[in-house]
Amino acid sequence: MFPFELKVVSITVKNNFRAIKNREIALFQGPEGWSEFSPFLEYGSNESAIWLKAAIEAATKPAPKPIRDLVEVNATLPNVKVEEVSSILQRFQGCTTVKIKINDFLNDHLILQEVLRVIPKAKIRLDINGGWQLEEAIVNLTNYEQEFPGKIDYVEQPCIDLADIKSLRGKVKLKIAVDESIRKFLGSDLTKIKEVADIAIIKWAPSGGTNAAIEIIEKIKLPVVISSAIESSVGISHGVALASVVPNLYGACGLGTVALLEGDVTSKPLIAEDGFIKHRKITPDLIEQFKAEPARQIWWQDRVNEVFDRGLI
Repeated sequence: MFPFELKVVSITVKNNFRAIKNREIALFQGPEGWSEFSPFLEYGSNESAIWLKAAIEAATKPAPKPIRDLVEVNATLPNVKVEEVSSILQRFQGCTTVKIKINDFLNDHLILQEVLRVIPKAKIRLDINGGWQLEEAIVNLTNYEQEFPGKIDYVEQPCIDLADIKSLRGKVKLKIAVDESIRKFLGSDLTKIKEVADIAIIKWAPSGGTNAAIEIIEKIKLPVVISSAIESSVGISHGVALASVVPNLYGACGLGTVALLEGDVTSKPLIAEDGFIKHRKITPDLIEQFKAEPARQIWWQDRVNEVFDRGLI
């Protein structure tokens, strides 16, 4: 039986992001403060166990001493209609790097045009979530390079297959970052990632916590961007704590995503101010406002008990 009392919340997602309408999150408090267990609903026990390991570590063990108090963050733009772009970017106060979820060039290049209209000097990151085959990636990225020369910082996970990504590197000039190629294959030889990518995207919970993430970063030996998994400010605080100790940060981190939610569990949310987020602990004083229905509370309690009782962490 999981030894901590869970507080489950449900917060509406403002825009279509991963086809999620409500983000369900389980919170609990340990001797080192509040933590968050929030694997997506479709994740099985083995993958969820990695997130639980991160959550327990954060609640029970002191965080490493930070080397920076402020972490630069990027704006995160879901794949939305052009007319929605400006209002979404306004939520990311002071951010000049913009990560955009895209599907292809034909449908989505207008989104980039609008971003550059709103933030003329924006540095743009394209996130495909492994959605392209090699030939699609070559065509799309060649078009993006030609249409937006010097504006694209990097492309994140253009393909799932590492062999395809390696081939792609020889055919386009853009820097390539990988996310799923790391967090979906934690048991593989991650030292090979540097042969196919320029930047590593690391997430606190999907990595298994701060210490596990640091080990991964040391193995990969690439510049790092710390990103989020659409957490509340509690989870984001642990992502910021991780970013505050990483010596080889590449640039702005994807930790401003509380702005994509309709609310937060704290009256002092971790959102961008002048393009940065300050490293600090979070006390969730608004849990009751977003408390999930009793049936969902039971579902999450059963979920965490199953992972914990099976000894998967």
